[in-house]
Amino acid sequence: QVQLGESGGGLVQAGGSVRLSCSASGRTFSSNSMTMGWFRQAPGKERECVAAINWSGSITYYADSVKGRFTISRDNAKYTVYLQMNSLKPEDTAVYYCAADSSVLVRTSSGQYHYWGQGTQVTVSS
Repeated sequence: QVQLGESGGGLVQAGGSVRLSCSASGRTFSSNSMTMGWFRQAPGKERECVAAINWSGSITYYADSVKGRFTISRDNAKYTVYLQMNSLKPEDTAVYYCAADSSVLVRTSSGQYHYWGQGTQVTVSS
């Protein structure tokens, strides 16, 4: 089992920045088969993957809507994955979830992730 907990959400003005953190415990976080992802879900919309990263951090994925603005990273020594969000827009407003999966591949579909955090709200005001 892997337990995940997000932090760092809140209210921010458009153009601002927020860094989300996801702390992991339980199964070995730094194993070479643990991929991590950040998803978001806005009211009335499906959950979407905004970024994902493989165990070593050498492979990353970004949704087109966040490329150049968001950066995913991980610190295996601290059992933590981060999502740095810059140049935020009102359409980035959503609940952001951290997810983990036992895979050597970078996963981008919510159905491929077995472990989820409780989510943290990010609200971007215009």
